[in-house]
Amino acid sequence: MPISKLLIGGGGVAAIAAVGVALSDQITTRGRGAPEASAQRFGAKLGYLSPKDLPNVVALLPPPPGPGSATMTEDEKARQATLPLQGTPRYALAATDAVRDHQNTVNDFQCAFATGITTQHTPRLYELLSRLRLDVRAASYPAKSHFKRPRPFVVHNAHSCYADDEGMARGDWSYPSARGAVGWAYALVLAQLRPDRADAIMKRGQDFGESRVICDQEWKSDIEAGKVVATATIHRIEAEKAYQADLAAARKEVELELAAGIKPQLNCAPEFAALASR
Repeated sequence: MPISKLLIGGGGVAAIAAVGVALSDQITTRGRGAPEASAQRFGAKLGYLSPKDLPNVVALLPPPPGPGSATMTEDEKARQATLPLQGTPRYALAATDAVRDHQNTVNDFQCAFATGITTQHTPRLYELLSRLRLDVRAASYPAKSHFKRPRPFVVHNAHSCYADDEGMARGDWSYPSARGAVGWAYALVLAQLRPDRADAIMKRGQDFGESRVICDQEWKSDIEAGKVVATATIHRIEAEKAYQADLAAARKEVELELAAGIKPQLNCAPEFAALASR
């Protein structure tokens, strides 16, 4: 089932409806400052898309909320609500969610997916998510560079949950959340592959975005904007034959895993406990 027809909770329906109307008329942009900049410069495909095929996120998104606006007030309230979580298991999970490499991001979703996502048993799914990640991040960066919204821990002269990331993050703008967009994109695709687990997977996508707020690296409205980026990018990717082939192959891999009873090779109890405590 295409993403545009997948009915989901956690804000996904609103994002899909907003993006679906606008997508067909969008012209893509090329961003500077993205890790994928060299690929964009030479016109090569990033994951499934070439730079010219990326959604024009600058045109899709409204500007970030300004000082004194109602949305900015909500962003500050959401930030304040997470500060007491510092030192708790939920804060530790946010730090784990902040680690940007592909393997870690896959691991963040395996417990909700309830079966393994590995190069050994599901190589096509693993590669699909890797390519998807590149496209979603590349789609985010033109808007980041355009809007130049400072991150909350920078604005408040504080520290984030993931110290190793702070140096890079200080010069890497907040809106929209590229990390949150990647998590939402993973959730959207994985929910298609396991509809019986769709609620849990989409909830993990929502929690993954919340981790960015708990970490003090992004504002609540950055995460909502990231959902639009994810939905728009997947909408484009769904038309690619390479993606269609990989998704079909991934579906077969997951069916085989389910038949064999293969579970994630992770201890999921701490994640479940941390999310339940929140």
